[in-house]
Amino acid sequence: MRLIIEKDYKNISKWSANYIAHAILKAAPTSAKPFVLGLPTGSTPIGTYKELIRHYKHGVISFEHVITFNMDEYIGLPQDHPQSYSTFMWENFFSFVDIKKENVNIPNGNAADLEKECLEYEGKITAAGGIDLFLGGIGSDGHIAFNEPGSSLASHTRMKTLTYDTIVANSRNFNNDLSKVPKTALTVGIQTIMDAGEVVILVNGYKKAMALQKTVEGNVNHMWTCSILQMHPHAIIVCDEDAIVEMKVGTVKYFKEIESANINPATQLYN
Repeated sequence: MRLIIEKDYKNISKWSANYIAHAILKAAPTSAKPFVLGLPTGSTPIGTYKELIRHYKHGVISFEHVITFNMDEYIGLPQDHPQSYSTFMWENFFSFVDIKKENVNIPNGNAADLEKECLEYEGKITAAGGIDLFLGGIGSDGHIAFNEPGSSLASHTRMKTLTYDTIVANSRNFNNDLSKVPKTALTVGIQTIMDAGEVVILVNGYKKAMALQKTVEGNVNHMWTCSILQMHPHAIIVCDEDAIVEMKVGTVKYFKEIESANINPATQLYN
């Protein structure tokens, strides 16, 4: 696991966008061999999306041969609802780059057979050759996608009931009305994420500090699903100074020393 400690959210966004851009450029995707990118929603990745859009507009990168798979979607919320994750992705990212609509994959929370939808979603990922890089974030309780505390670490795409804490956190997008927040969602599983070639996780702010501590210093535990990242051969966590306050001084010092000695020039290419 790599732990990249940046000064603030702006620098987290720049670092992660630069890393993703370099990964796509290095892969040199084509229509026959596209780059497969896993994507999250929520407030945390918005800065990264803005930076990727900027790279596209400056001619640094193209998404013409990129296939995307989103982590999750609410069940029962119309696709064109202002708070659906489909709407979020088009309003915050897809509409501003040259990605092909047919290359965008988001779970269908209105499918007639939700179990079938989950199986087919996994099948689409397999048919695309697997996810090359999965971008994500973690909740204050350590969940990744909608894999809440207690989720199976061997899980794949499935239906999931949301915890009260997650519903409260998401109510900010529903005028703080808990009754309007969907109580269930379709989500990729922990194993779905772990099967990706690389995983890049964004963590910012004091509210995520305990989850980050459990991820980096704790034991692998299904009550902190984020801790499974310790088992991934190519996991990167990009965090800010506020998010490291629960970690030991020695741990922080170690990761800062490692990164100072192993600076990846790819992350410095696009400013």
